Amino acid sequence: MRFAHIQLPASPEPTLCVIDEDDAIILSELFPGAPSDLNRLIEGGDDALARIREALPGADRFPWAGQDFASAVQRPPVILAIGLNYAAHAGELGLKADAAPTVFTLWPNSLTGHHNTTSWPRELSENVDYEAELGVIVGRTAKNVSEEEALGHVWGYTVVNDITARNIQFSEAQWCRCKSFDGFTPTGPFLVTADEIADPQDLHIWTIVDGHMVQDGSTGQMIRPVSKLVSHLSSSVTLLPGTLISTGSPGGAGYSRDPQIFLRDRSTVTVGIDGIGELVTHCRIHD
Repeated sequence: MRFAHIQLPASPEPTLCVIDEDDAIILSELFPGAPSDLNRLIEGGDDALARIREALPGADRFPWAGQDFASAVQRPPVILAIGLNYAAHAGELGLKADAAPTVFTLWPNSLTGHHNTTSWPRELSENVDYEAELGVIVGRTAKNVSEEEALGHVWGYTVVNDITARNIQFSEAQWCRCKSFDGFTPTGPFLVTADEIADPQDLHIWTIVDGHMVQDGSTGQMIRPVSKLVSHLSSSVTLLPGTLISTGSPGGAGYSRDPQIFLRDRSTVTVGIDGIGELVTHCRIHD
C-alpha cells in the first residue's frame, strides 16, 4: 500500500492519506478508530493494513495531484543517516568507505515534503549539493537482529534527498549540521509498504537537477545492503518503530563534477526511485 501526508487547507496538521492510483483517501475517515498518524499506523501492523484494504471500496476520494505534501515521515524517534555507502560516491568525495558504516543523525527540523521550497542564507553556503537516497522506515522494534531477520523489521520505504552544505561538511568533524539546515531532508511524496518492494537492492535511483540527469544508479550498488544496515545498527541501539534510516547516495554528486554543480537560487531537484516515486524540491538562496 501507499500513504502520504497531505496538507489539507482545513487542517493545521498534515493529514495521513491512503494513495490509490490517482486518488487520496483520508485514513482517519475509513472506519472508527482508524490510525490518524504514521506511528499509529505502524503500531497497527498487518491487521491495520488489512482493515484499511477492506474499507477502501466506496471510500470518499480526492485527486492527490496538485495537493500540498508534508514530509512523508512525521515525528520519527530518530533519523539515522548512512554515509559513504556507495563506492562511487565515497571515491568522488575523496573519502574512505570504512570497514563499518559511517553513521550520523539528521535533525527533525530538516524534514520537508514534496514540491516544498528549501531555502538557506548565501552567507552560510553557496556549495549546497543533492544526494538521492532510499529511506527505510522501521516497523518493528529491532535489537540484535541478524541480517536474515532484518528486513522483517522494515515497515516500508520512501525517497530521501540528503541535501548537504559541502563547505560546512569539510570544515567540521561531524556531518549533522551540514545536512540539517531547515528543509535539508525532503522525504516522499509517498510511503510504500515493504510488501510492494520485492527487493530493496534492485531499484533504479536517480537525480535530475534543472532538467539534467546527474545521478543514475541502482540500490544494488550499496556497499552494505538494507539488511546489513538494520542488523548493524540494531547491534548497538534499539531501533524503534517509525525510525527513518537514510541509506546513502550513489555517485554523481555535484561536488565531484567538473565543473562542479551546486544548487542555485531557483534550482529544482527531482530525486526518484522506481517503485516508490519522484520527490521534487525547489531551492531558494537568500542574502
